[in-house]
Amino acid sequence: MEKIARVFIIGWDGAGNFVKAAHTPNLDRLIRMGTFGFDAQTVSPTISAQCWGSLLHGVGPDKHGLTNEIVSEDTYPENSPYPSIFQIVRDSVPDAKMVAFSAWNPINHGIIESSIGVHKVSMNDRDLSLAAAAYIRENPDLKLMFIGLDLPDAGGHQYGYNTPGQHQAIEETDENTGIIIRAIEETGLLTDSLIIAVTDHGGGGEHSHSHGSDHPSDKTIFWGCAGPGIKPDSPLQGDFVITDTAAVVIRALGLTAPSAWEAKLPEGLFFI
Repeated sequence: MEKIARVFIIGWDGAGNFVKAAHTPNLDRLIRMGTFGFDAQTVSPTISAQCWGSLLHGVGPDKHGLTNEIVSEDTYPENSPYPSIFQIVRDSVPDAKMVAFSAWNPINHGIIESSIGVHKVSMNDRDLSLAAAAYIRENPDLKLMFIGLDLPDAGGHQYGYNTPGQHQAIEETDENTGIIIRAIEETGLLTDSLIIAVTDHGGGGEHSHSHGSDHPSDKTIFWGCAGPGIKPDSPLQGDFVITDTAAVVIRALGLTAPSAWEAKLPEGLFFI
């Protein structure tokens, strides 16, 4: 069994669990390779900054304090008791190569700490996927990579969530994800990488074209991972919250999570 050498997080903004209604062969391949669930839960309020902030910082919005307005204007405090997964890796592995490619720039600007040497790129989804794939091919020694794709949320706002219009945006996102996965595979990194696929929230609960409520359509998300030590083609067990992603990343890299984190490692996820 290979040891996990690096972690990729591929995020689909606003996809909820609506991927079940779309044609997603690349996501389906990851599902067959790993452990996945379609009834995981995100935090409240179901808004991007609060949700991605919880994924990356291992605590809920009441602790990390991030909102869409804050992350658009301010950088995350370097002395926070709730450091991001990037900060934990930097503190533990000073020379680690870490990158964030996000179509929604506030993730790079306001959620990930600004002065810890994370290479950051923001552009539209297609160009972002191509740039991320090129980076992987040129930097196989990377340790942690976050990729945030925005089309599912844009499609939900434009056409309504869990509608044919949004499903088309989800399918385009799956194609872009395929570009990234092919780069991982062709560079020889598939066998010793953990790949996490996740969305931050759904939508269409209280309002067909928006999100933010505690309605199950807003709160329910897909989450899964594939890689060494992960049971293939198996369902995610127990109650999983998006915050727990941080604990999975740190466990995969063999590091220690901060005691202040709320993130919990799902039972039985790793079999080594």
